[in-house]
Amino acid sequence: MIEFTDWAVRILTRSGEASRRFNPDAKLRLSRSAGGVDFAITDEAEPSDGVVEHEGFTLYVEAGLDGIVDVVEPHDRLILRPPGSTERSVAHDPRPAPGQS
Repeated sequence: MIEFTDWAVRILTRSGEASRRFNPDAKLRLSRSAGGVDFAITDEAEPSDGVVEHEGFTLYVEAGLDGIVDVVEPHDRLILRPPGSTERSVAHDPRPAPGQS
């Protein structure tokens, strides 16, 4: 299961919106990498990917990945925390998350 912090939702929503300006079919993908995980822009899922629909973006997720998508500095870098982790980064962005006032 993939969960998201509010800060991650803001970053993923902005990334999805920006990507779709250039390619209406653009989606985001979470996959394993040598350094942990990568978040990339793609226009198609791998055959075994799961699909997580969220207001503002769609995230393809490599099979077997689960945890909590969060953000760390510098440069609003997306990370995947282990399932059940209670650690959360604090957003420095004063704008509210989508759907919040």
